[in-house]
Order: sequence, then C-alpha cells, then structure tokens
Amino acid sequence: MPKMKTKSAAKKRFTFTANGKVKAGNAGKRHGMIKRTPKFIRDTAGTMILSDADTKIVKKYMPYNR
Repeated sequence: MPKMKTKSAAKKRFTFTANGKVKAGNAGKRHGMIKRTPKFIRDTAGTMILSDADTKIVKKYMPYNR
C-alpha cells in the first residue's frame, strides 16, 4: 500500500496542538485594513482553534500529523 501524501498547502497553514486540535491564523488581515474597525484588527491577531467540522477536513489533508 503506498503512503498517503500530505497536502502542501495544509502543512504551510495549520499546526496541531498536543491534544489534537488544529491551530490556524485568523482570516481577513491581508489587505483592506482601512475599512476594518480597530476592534476587528485586535481580535484577529494571533491564531485560533478551528471548529470540529473544519478540524475533520484538515486532518484528512494531513494524515501523519495526528
């Protein structure tokens, strides 16, 4: 049986916590910051934990990083 391949895009964007949750950067901070409120910019700093539904998808993309 051949090895499964990891999606290159997924390994660049997501990391796993010790408990198996998936960390990702917040969306909406690439451009157009003038129209965003300061509260939005503050709240989207750093990383976030993905929801369970999104975690399932990412774990399929990265079969060996569980």
